[in-house]
Amino acid sequence: MASFPVLTVLEESQVSPPPATVSDTLLPLTYFDFLWLRQPPIHNLFFYDLSITQTQFTQTIIPTLKHSLSITLQHFFPFAGNLFVFPTSTQKPEIRYVEGDSVAVKFAECNRDFNELTANHPRVCEKFYHLIPVLDQADKTSHSTKIPLFSVQVTLFPNSGIAIAMTNNHCLGETSTRFCFLNAWASIARVGTNEWFLANRTLPFYDRVVENPKIDESYLVNFGKVETFKEDYVPPELCGPIDKVRATFILPRVVLNRLKSLVSTQLPMLAYVSSFTVACGYIWSCLATTRQADELELFAFTIDCRARMNPPIPAAYFGNCVGGCMAMERTTRLTRKEGFVTAAKLIGESLHKTLSDKDGVVKEITGSFRDFFPGGFPTTTIGVAGTPKLKFYDLDFGWGATRLPSLKPPSVVSNPS
Repeated sequence: MASFPVLTVLEESQVSPPPATVSDTLLPLTYFDFLWLRQPPIHNLFFYDLSITQTQFTQTIIPTLKHSLSITLQHFFPFAGNLFVFPTSTQKPEIRYVEGDSVAVKFAECNRDFNELTANHPRVCEKFYHLIPVLDQADKTSHSTKIPLFSVQVTLFPNSGIAIAMTNNHCLGETSTRFCFLNAWASIARVGTNEWFLANRTLPFYDRVVENPKIDESYLVNFGKVETFKEDYVPPELCGPIDKVRATFILPRVVLNRLKSLVSTQLPMLAYVSSFTVACGYIWSCLATTRQADELELFAFTIDCRARMNPPIPAAYFGNCVGGCMAMERTTRLTRKEGFVTAAKLIGESLHKTLSDKDGVVKEITGSFRDFFPGGFPTTTIGVAGTPKLKFYDLDFGWGATRLPSLKPPSVVSNPS
């Protein structure tokens, strides 16, 4: 019996800002960006319930998304630009946009079960990979390496829904910048013009107001070594087979409040008890129970530095502007009866210390990266990305908000391994 391909490509396009709307522009990277030079790309995937046919998709959805993306790129032109990295550390990496630069956009159709992919129960990670776009190949010369920054894939599940996926180089920007871009694109697609966006949203702030030569140099040395780009640069891609699954786990407000009450009762002097700290503490302690050995574990997350700089940086600042915060503990301390409270305490203390440091949230790095861990290098690292303050689930391209996780118990239950 003949098998049908999981994914069928319907159209591949290059989308640019409208002609003559954006001048050639150079955007230098800062130390906040250098942190991510050697990190893999970021992937975002959003599902929307929409019962349409392939004909409706090609005749209405594709033209609308291409047109609205073009208008959005007029205001967020770095998404269509390229990262330039140079063979010596004396010339800092930069993002350049020139007339004619574009974003690679793929439109496709998928025959997988839409409801299966959007459910809460564990699904094999590889089932999602064909929905994720890849970045175009880098262009290397003797003077520089030009690296594409952004790509899009929109996938139709006939008579079920649509998936919009994006891949971006982290140097382009973190969660806040990506959300501002997506919010603009969604509103322009929904309304048909950029009038509502211009009347109700703040334009990106492109001035580089976080420059500090000493910190620039120390971050570039520690996080952006040019040796990474001396060979032909190939952006990492998602590929299988792997033995991992992804699932959605929901902590309702009533549960979060109980966890906060428990921590506040047992640790009345803890300065920082929030939904974020208790949720992360709970997750960390649960994951620790899956370890077979007593390891040194690192729990890391980022904090937005815009309002915490001196002077503060505008909220619409385009790029990366996050700092790191972390806590460490041995597995056995996280898996005992008081493991959850211990984890929440460590995360809360670390966050409070970082936010109240009189020297600020950003510091020059001296020595090697291992100097951050005088008690030993962690065996296991857990990272939290994004922020609940940004309402990604509310993004509406004209078909309603994104598909929310179900509040019902998952239909399949497995150990979190």
